[in-house]
Amino acid sequence: MKSIPENAISLMAATYREVFPEVNRQLNKWENLARSIPDPELRRQALASIESKRFHCQGGAVFALLAGERYQMAIRFIVAYQTISDYLDNLCDRSTSLDAADFHLLHEAMHDALSPGEKIKNYYALRKEQDDGNYLGQLVQTCQQVLEHISEYKQFQEQLLNLEGLYRDLQVHKHVKLEERVLRLKRWYQKHKHANTGLQWQEFAAASGSTLGIFCIVSYSLKHVVTEDFAKKIVDAYFPYVQGLHILLDYYIDQQEDKQEGDLNFCSYYASQEEMHERFHFFAEQADKRIEALPDTRFHLLVRRGLIGLYLSDPKVKDMPDETNLKQSLLYKSGVASRFFHWNAKTYYCLKRKQE
Repeated sequence: MKSIPENAISLMAATYREVFPEVNRQLNKWENLARSIPDPELRRQALASIESKRFHCQGGAVFALLAGERYQMAIRFIVAYQTISDYLDNLCDRSTSLDAADFHLLHEAMHDALSPGEKIKNYYALRKEQDDGNYLGQLVQTCQQVLEHISEYKQFQEQLLNLEGLYRDLQVHKHVKLEERVLRLKRWYQKHKHANTGLQWQEFAAASGSTLGIFCIVSYSLKHVVTEDFAKKIVDAYFPYVQGLHILLDYYIDQQEDKQEGDLNFCSYYASQEEMHERFHFFAEQADKRIEALPDTRFHLLVRRGLIGLYLSDPKVKDMPDETNLKQSLLYKSGVASRFFHWNAKTYYCLKRKQE
């Protein structure tokens, strides 16, 4: 990897040439391991998470381009960490449990993955299903092994753990009994409101649900010395607006599916479609302003524009009652790069459907 892409065409070329092949190799390895999980429910959820959420790893691994020649090591970390996230989300979403303590213990795996030297726990101790053949443990250890190669890791570990802690709390609160979820999320937001003025409770929750900031910091650290101050600068750039936009778009395309499944969807808590449109534009504008403080600004702006283009190309967007207005306005205001990513992704979906 010679240089960090600074335009949409070079970013897509590097993604297809270097990123996707390595992501697929890593995911194939984890998929093969998941097939040997002894417990049938854990095996089913592990395989389902890889099959249905593969694009999470593909999208997140774009940050590996920040790691230079060590991009494969960055991808190894990103795929393992995102696979933990997607697997645990499946275990909580389609859970045989509604126990907050169970969900919290499961997500200790994400904390331990960011803590080299931390021993693997029995993350399933509070649920019926137990034997995963050390699948989750190996994912955690893979992340730890990558981080052990970063000599300055302790300088920015706290920033990663802060992001992870928000993610963990969100997963706990949003998966308990249906009647408790919103109340718990609102109380949690009130504890953090002083530092997140201007956000609605569901927007704070959405921003907490993204792993992009973690991937950005780790990828940079594989090429550069990342100080505590630099890590804070990255967090300030990505949280809440880039991460919030990321997850709000994810919830936007899943509205119909979540309604059918009875799952909580943050987009449904806006007072109107008009308000939701305004807030999406606000998040995009604020994300761009925060990104200006980072080095490699053009790359980070491409990531932000890529989020718009990629998510709004999803076939599920056609089922949205307001899809034309929101899609067109976001793509127009985000410029040529977003429209390029949108066209590219739509072409990818068309080719994929023809192959199936």
